[in-house]
Parts: sequence; C-alpha cells; structure tokens
Amino acid sequence: QVTLVESGGGLVQPGGSLTLSCVASGSAFSIITMGWYRQAPGKERELVAEITSGGRINYGDSVKGRFTISRNNVWTTLYLQMNSLKPEDTAVYYCNVWTRSNNRYWGQGTQVTVSS
Repeated sequence: QVTLVESGGGLVQPGGSLTLSCVASGSAFSIITMGWYRQAPGKERELVAEITSGGRINYGDSVKGRFTISRNNVWTTLYLQMNSLKPEDTAVYYCNVWTRSNNRYWGQGTQVTVSS
C-alpha cells in the first residue's frame, strides 16, 4: 500500500509559476513509476508528466517546455515545476505511482487555478 499526499496548488496569474510536491509513504520502496496527471472540469484525466525507474521521462504535449518533473533519490517525493502557466492549465492535479506488483495509487489531488 502506498499513500500519496500532494501539496503546492493554488491560484496563480497567467505566466506565473507553481511547484507541486507529492510525498509517498507506505511501501514506497516498491515504486517504479511516478507521475502527475490532471483533470479539468468536463474533461478526461490526462498525463502531465511521468518518470520511470529506467530514467525515462514523458511529458504531455501541452506542457512540454514549460513543466519539469523531478524526484528525490529514494522515490518518496515527486515534484512538478510549472512555468509559463496558462488558463488552460487550470485543473486538479493528481500524483500517481505504479509499483513492482503492478498496483496503481492516486493522491487526493491539488487544485491549480490560473486566472487574472
């Protein structure tokens, strides 16, 4: 079992920056992939960015060049640095992990609102 807790969301003006954090506890030693997803009202949940144990990093097309995903060395903390934010980035952002036993876990989400 892995518990995920996100933080760092809030209200920011267009062009601004935010950094999200996700802390994993429980069986964090079994994590092999960590990522961020987001869901805007009326839309499906979509991949923002993910990082695998093999070092591969994937970004959603809409955030490439603006967002940066990173983690600590022991797979217990995940970050998302978001720059040049746009109103269309407004969504609930969820932390997500996959474990070696092929289990998937989600955090409770943190709201990001980009508005002037």
